[in-house]
Amino acid sequence: MPADDRLVAGLQPVREAIRVHGSALVRVLVDDRRLPRLDAVARFATDQGVPRVERVSRRDLERLSEGAQHQGVLAFAPPLALIAPDRLWAEPALLAVALDGVQDPQNFGAVIRSAVGIAGAAVVWGEHASAPLSTATFRASAGAIEHARLCRVRSLTGSLAAARDAGAQVVGLDAHADVDLTQVDLTGPTVLVIGSEGEGMARGVRRACSVLARLVREPRLDSLNASVAAGIALYEAIRQRTR
Repeated sequence: MPADDRLVAGLQPVREAIRVHGSALVRVLVDDRRLPRLDAVARFATDQGVPRVERVSRRDLERLSEGAQHQGVLAFAPPLALIAPDRLWAEPALLAVALDGVQDPQNFGAVIRSAVGIAGAAVVWGEHASAPLSTATFRASAGAIEHARLCRVRSLTGSLAAARDAGAQVVGLDAHADVDLTQVDLTGPTVLVIGSEGEGMARGVRRACSVLARLVREPRLDSLNASVAAGIALYEAIRQRTR
């Protein structure tokens, strides 16, 4: 696989890659077993103008998939486009989720899926101590990565401070905060910050927040799964914005 190509594995992720990129895909590989779900992917890729649609053995798929769960299909896609942070912070209707230290590709991908599916929100993360944009992340997003607005920054703390300087409200989600998220006005430019399940938000990231808010009132719960927290927070933001 050429260095610039991006490996996408799994039925739904590959379908979305075909839907979004079409002829820009390098190639699509499909298990040569004659199964309806596999035949349908091969036809869809051909119909969308993918230049190389190949039926290959399962052994070849296993070799090329780099350990990913491929479900009989692989695609080689162009690199994902990333948004520059300055451009993102300038959006008057900004809504973004910032991830601090979320290193599990499953959680990272699930957050991307929530951001795209619930609110069309951007996803921001620091280039260090975060899950990579890997095949596992693409698969966990169930193809949503192809529609996502992604912003990778050098320093999350510095970027959140820049967002505040640009007029955005930076809301850190903290189970022990005194304020409930429903009490925070999310109708203006907003960045919702989610820390890792184990450590929460780093000290510098907490200081960069405009306000800290809790999602649940149950004191026995220290934290929620990152993707669950993102889904709840994004739903509240959209609820407020569409009232």
